[in-house]
Amino acid sequence: MTKNPVWNALAASAYIIAVALVMYYGPKLANPEAEDTFLMPVAFLSLFVLSAAVMGYLFIFQPLQLYLEGQKQQAIRLFLSTVGVFAAITAVILVFVFFAA
Repeated sequence: MTKNPVWNALAASAYIIAVALVMYYGPKLANPEAEDTFLMPVAFLSLFVLSAAVMGYLFIFQPLQLYLEGQKQQAIRLFLSTVGVFAAITAVILVFVFFAA
């Protein structure tokens, strides 16, 4: 990961978009007559855990490294900046969802 909060937030957004595309188009591409099985909740929980790990890496890894190297102020600034940029991206998406069309 980078020390650039914009790139970190954009990477998180790109991951979310990729997951959303798979969740949206996946069932349409799969057999529509397929029945729900035990694998559906397993797949959902696996995706949830994977997403938590990916987001943890994108948001926490670099600030934690900085923090452990003694650069506490820079670590906090990077983490909060990344969260702030991601919040702005989320706000833009929500504006499009609620006010577009």
